[in-house]
Formats: sequence, structure tokens, C-alpha cells
Amino acid sequence: MPVFFALLSLCANALLIILFLLVAAFLVYCLYIKYIHVNYDYIPGPPRDSFLLGHAPTFLGATKTDKTIHDKLLEWAEIYGPVYRVNILHYVSLCVSCPEATKEILMSPKYPKDKQVYKKLFYLFGERFFGNGLVTAQDHELWYKQRRIMDPAFSSLYLRGLMGTFNERADKLMDKLGEIADNNVQANMLHLLNCVTMDVISKVAFGVDLDLLNKSSPFPKAVETCLKGMVFYVRDIFFQFNPKNRGYVNEVKAAARLLRTTGAQWIQKRKLAMQNGEDVPKDILTMIIKTAAAEENMTEEDEEFMLDNFVTFFIAGQETTANQLAFCVMELGRHPDILEKAKKEVDDVIGMKQDISYDDLGKLVYLSQVLKETLRIYPTAPGTSRYIPESMVLDGIRVPGGVTCFFSSYVTGRMEKFFRDPLTFDPDRFHPDAPKPYYCYYPFALGPRSCLGKNFAQMEAKVVMAKLLQRFDFSLAPGETFDILDTGTLRPKSGVVCSITHRNYTN
Repeated sequence: MPVFFALLSLCANALLIILFLLVAAFLVYCLYIKYIHVNYDYIPGPPRDSFLLGHAPTFLGATKTDKTIHDKLLEWAEIYGPVYRVNILHYVSLCVSCPEATKEILMSPKYPKDKQVYKKLFYLFGERFFGNGLVTAQDHELWYKQRRIMDPAFSSLYLRGLMGTFNERADKLMDKLGEIADNNVQANMLHLLNCVTMDVISKVAFGVDLDLLNKSSPFPKAVETCLKGMVFYVRDIFFQFNPKNRGYVNEVKAAARLLRTTGAQWIQKRKLAMQNGEDVPKDILTMIIKTAAAEENMTEEDEEFMLDNFVTFFIAGQETTANQLAFCVMELGRHPDILEKAKKEVDDVIGMKQDISYDDLGKLVYLSQVLKETLRIYPTAPGTSRYIPESMVLDGIRVPGGVTCFFSSYVTGRMEKFFRDPLTFDPDRFHPDAPKPYYCYYPFALGPRSCLGKNFAQMEAKVVMAKLLQRFDFSLAPGETFDILDTGTLRPKSGVVCSITHRNYTN
């Protein structure tokens, strides 16, 4: 018995010591947070929701209620100015809407992507997701090496050669819309546009014909699941530890595994073709393989590296373009006068031609304005961030090094100081003779880390929209909402449900 009580006493003492150490660690952490507050609170910013969590409850609340956090960032920018502070635990971020600061930071290679956000995208609930791909790579040399190898797949000459595929896939969508019109049923435009953009990226980037408009596939759902899961993973550090979320977390991980497993199969098939001396296209998949082949000895990590870029291009190459097109249809449905003007231009430039040429795209000036205005109000990739390693002055405010600066094109695109009557959809803002926005419009980011696929995406969007306007009339379904769903990218919450009819060209 004495031994038992002695052991019991030792256990109790050990527990007390552990408890003491935990309490001491917590107090030290609280002191550190207080130190952060003292050092950064001279920078304007909204009151924290709590001492410990900072503004995290506001971000989590928006995520859980499907609200767009960028609306809150816009509200804060109007109140606290072009450079303001946001606290989450011991992290400090600065939200920047000052054009001069935006130019200085985004246009320079010396400010890397924010390690806190982009490092989290390496894994998704423990499952490798974007990894060290072109979007997430923080090391400049690693990124530059990838970008240099990928550039030929996005050259003007190569993109011209894609017009046939753009036309072919857009025609498949027109055929589907024709069936919908003939059957007098409504069309969920977001779903259909997701199918066609995923078909395009699969074909032109990876040489695979999915034909999603006519065949079922797990890929659209897998992409949507990963992106929504990514929002919870980045914004709620406790989400994965809640037992109630275990089923959803497993679903997200399974979706990420599906994308990477598919990528491994497609890469292996292309590598075998290259090894056998077969002619292969100079597409993204070939470039991904060449990126890894530049290494002298292929390792398991190099194989994963190829999959990182596969997932990056598979998702980035279709998601944002589909959302832009859906928002564009939504706004044209709300503005019949703009819709008619866009149709007239398409009729004048394209007429009754079956195929749209590369030269035709340059003549669709007003349609370009419509697509740019769509991205002003609805930037589908709404923001980017950079790490500031050394102290600098932003809009007259001295900023210590070691903070993250967040830039939201959604915020600047909706500010009266940059765009008069900003919530009004007005394509003439982007008329060739209109003054160009000064570092407050950047839906594809800016500088060396701007979107590599910008021209690809806008060519594809123009072809699809031009064919839609050429062949069909459409109107939004009664009761259609115009809410935005934040799934990392921004998309129309309602799906943009429309009634579709064939255009009548008889006089």
C-alpha cells in the first residue's frame, strides 16, 4: 500500500507540474500576443473580437455562413483607410488598397508570397494538394525555374494554335444549350460552363478528352470539394480537430487524392509516349514532365512535384474562367441594353461563321470590355498576399518587417475612390479611350507572379461568350439571386439559372 500511495503521489505531482507548465506556456503566449499588440497597434485597424483570437471570429463567421469575407475587408478599408491591420492570434496582416504600395510590392520580385497562407496550401488536411507548384512556390529561384519552362506552353504562337480546340469545345456547349432550348427547360449556366472549361483544360493541357457535357465524371465535384475544404482549412485552424467535421475532412482528402491519382496516371501515360519517341504536343503536361526531367536524378519528391503542377493547372485552368463566364451571363441577364450591344458587335464581327478566328478576338472590343468589367466587380481569384521581410513605409505608415500584406482586387474594384458608382455594371469603364485604372484593378495579380494563364483564360472566355451571344437569347430565371459564394475563388451562389432560346435571325 505505501508503494501505491507513493506512485499516486508521484503521478499527482507530475500532473501538477504538467499543468503548471501548460499554464506558464499559455501566460507566456499571452504576453507575446500583448507584445505584438503594443508593437503594431499604432497601425489603424478594426477593434479585435477578442484579445487572444483577434479578428479570427469575424473570418470564421463569414466562412460558416457563406458570406464573402471580402465584403468585410471592403467595409474596413472604407473606415480605416488604405493600409490597416488585422490580427489573428499572434499573426499580423496588413490589408493594402493604396495603388502606390500595391505597385511597389506586387511589381517587385523581392517580396515573396506569404508563407503562412501558401504553405498551408501545400497540404489539405494532411493530404498533399498544391504542394510546391507554380502558384504556391515561395522560393523565387524554384518558382522562376518552373515559370521559365512553362512559358512556351502559353506563348502567343502556341495559344493561336488552340483556337480549334476552343471552338470545338464551345460548340459542344452550344449543342447542349440547343437541346435545352428545344426541350424548353432551364439551364444551370455555372454547371455547364464548368464542364466546358474543364473539358478545354483537360484537352489542351493534358491531351485527355473528358466530354463532361455528355458524360458523368467525379472531377467537377472533386474540384469543388477541394476548394471549399481549402477555405475551412486556411481560415479555421481548429476545423479538422472537431469530431463533427471528420466525415467532411475525409471527403476533402479523398477528393484531393483523386486529383493526384488521376494526374499520376496521365503523367505516366505521357512519359511512356515520350520515351517511345511518339509525337507529343508541347502542352502543359509535356512542360510539367520537362520541369522534372531537368533534375539529374529523379526522386520520389520530383514525382510529387509533377503532380503539384498538375493539380495547380487542372484547377486554376478551369475554375476561375467558368466563374467569370457565369458572372458575365448573370450581369448581361440583368442589363438587356448591354446584352444587345454585345450581340450587335458579335453579329458585326462573327456574323454566321461557324468558327471564330484568333484575329476575330481582337475585333471583339466591346465584349472584352464586358469581360473586364465582370472581373472588376467579381474578381474570381479575389486576392493575393506578399511577405514583407524588412521595414518599409506604406502610404505614410512605417511598417515593421515580418508582416504579411494582403491585396484584394475585390476591395479596390468596389471602391468609389477608384471607380465612380462602383456597383454599377458599366463596360465603358474599359473603353480603349477611357483612363486606365492605376494599380487598383488586378484580377490576375500583377508583376512577375501574375497569372501565367491570363491570355489563355481570356481567349477561351471570348470564344465561349461570342458563340453564346451569336446563337442564343437568354434570360435569368424568376427569383434568381445575385449572391456570391466564397469557395476560395468567387462564384455565383445561385448557379445562374437561365431560360434559353434560339436566336431568330428572320426579319
